[in-house]
Amino acid sequence: MTEPHHTKGAILIAGPTASGKSALALAVAERYGGEIVNADSMQIYADMRVLTARPSAEDEARMPHHLYGVLGAGEHCSAGKWSRLALEIIRGIEARGRVPVVVGGTGLYFRTLVEGLSPIPAVPEEVRAAVRADVAAAGEGAHALLVAADPVLAEVIRPSDKQRIARGIEVARGTAKPLSQWHLEPPRPLLTGRLGKFVLAPERDWLRARCDLRFDLMVGDGALDEARHMALQALDPALPSMKALGLRPLIDYVAGKIELSEASEKGKAETRAYAKRQETWFRTQMIAWNRLSTQDSERLKALIFAFIDEWGLTTR
Repeated sequence: MTEPHHTKGAILIAGPTASGKSALALAVAERYGGEIVNADSMQIYADMRVLTARPSAEDEARMPHHLYGVLGAGEHCSAGKWSRLALEIIRGIEARGRVPVVVGGTGLYFRTLVEGLSPIPAVPEEVRAAVRADVAAAGEGAHALLVAADPVLAEVIRPSDKQRIARGIEVARGTAKPLSQWHLEPPRPLLTGRLGKFVLAPERDWLRARCDLRFDLMVGDGALDEARHMALQALDPALPSMKALGLRPLIDYVAGKIELSEASEKGKAETRAYAKRQETWFRTQMIAWNRLSTQDSERLKALIFAFIDEWGLTTR
């Protein structure tokens, strides 16, 4: 089991897609001698820098960035796996006398880090592969496999959610204990100590406009090439990487199935809907975090700088 880490002072910045959190994290890292740790479930994949709105190569060169583009598109990254990787990196950052700045839009990653998860053992890769094959072969009947493996969990998972279905089956097979029973084990926070926890909550119309504009910029800046590359890999549609916002519509476009205008509209709609779900998560699951409702970048920086300055950290 991963041992918790007591931090001297870490900054956590969560926010919906297109809210400007990456630029804010970079400003914090530059001011306080920090290193940035990715907490976005899509930006961890290597093949979609543009589509997942990863920081640019220039920004990554300005300050150390961690857990960006470190996995192949065919790999899985659960919240548990991410938290273990992130904790090891945070320990290293503090050992170097620097400040961890964790930033991203995946609320579950943050919750895993500061609240913990049930202590589920790692599932052997051969079990995971066998389950993925069984779920794919079962098609619409995959949910019945989950019912047999973990009937309690099956009651709360939609038949269409193949990713969570596979997770439930693989845990039951790989640990000889249903996931629903593991969830009854008390979680243990992985990161404790002095934490600056911030959630960006910009005005919704502003955010929707930003989502649309950013998608247009992505299409003109290499997203189509990334979609072609992903299509050529012929990956399982159930893989996490294949859930990247706008990826499926752009693959349909490069395959000649739809017009670019339709693909763009679908991609924008996906992005806006996801941002709304993120906002709901942050509002209901992160009620104790510092909620920053302005979208003005200078005001955001001033608010976070004032908070950190109270800790007595020196700028570098």
